[in-house]
Amino acid sequence: MKVLIAIDDTDNLDSRGTGFQARQLGKLIAEKGLGTIWGITRHQLFVHENIPYTSHNSSACLHAEITNLKSVKSVCREFLLEVAAPGSDAGLCIAPFELINDEIIEWGQRAKREVLKMEDAHFLADKNNIYLEGLTGDKIGVIGSLAAIGLHHKGNDGRFLWIAGKEMREIQGIYKISDLKKISVISDVLIKENYNFVAENDSIFIEDWLRPILKDNKAVIIVEKSESADYNWKALTKVDVKALTQ
Repeated sequence: MKVLIAIDDTDNLDSRGTGFQARQLGKLIAEKGLGTIWGITRHQLFVHENIPYTSHNSSACLHAEITNLKSVKSVCREFLLEVAAPGSDAGLCIAPFELINDEIIEWGQRAKREVLKMEDAHFLADKNNIYLEGLTGDKIGVIGSLAAIGLHHKGNDGRFLWIAGKEMREIQGIYKISDLKKISVISDVLIKENYNFVAENDSIFIEDWLRPILKDNKAVIIVEKSESADYNWKALTKVDVKALTQ
């Protein structure tokens, strides 16, 4: 069964962030033999004085193929109750792909530009038979976790915190595009200016580590033309990738 698992507001200013906890949760699901993780994405939500958040107001979503929904739900709940930082308002949402409709997608898009209400998140989840639960504090993390489900499912929002294949932070240096695709689930390499495809035989320089974005439901690398004779393209910097995924 293909599902999306989203978490939000698990941290405080002194703890590890939600992105870190999402990666740990994905690792736990795999270690327990409950499923495989295709990717984990970060989604930026609305930053507003009326929205309490730790640092950036982002949520995280795991794209998984699982064997038992009940077991996965139990593992996710136990994990978040254990790791959620003091003062956090952790929320958890788990949804099979076929239950994620236009209403859920619209909720995610609204969460990027509006102040939303917790009770409306629960109403929408209940209406569509989607599991949504607040686990700690004031439990307002349900807003962002439901939003992450919709944003990931739409397939054109956010950047990857983890992808299947070789560890992203280990992918550094110069690669031929075809070789890069062999060691990860990267689907395409696109040019920043026009989103045209880069040729398979071209080479790309990755300065620190790989930072794919979610575009057209694929893990995609965005590049700019290189001025070096040693490689054709250079992967965008952390700052540029962040700017693309706000």
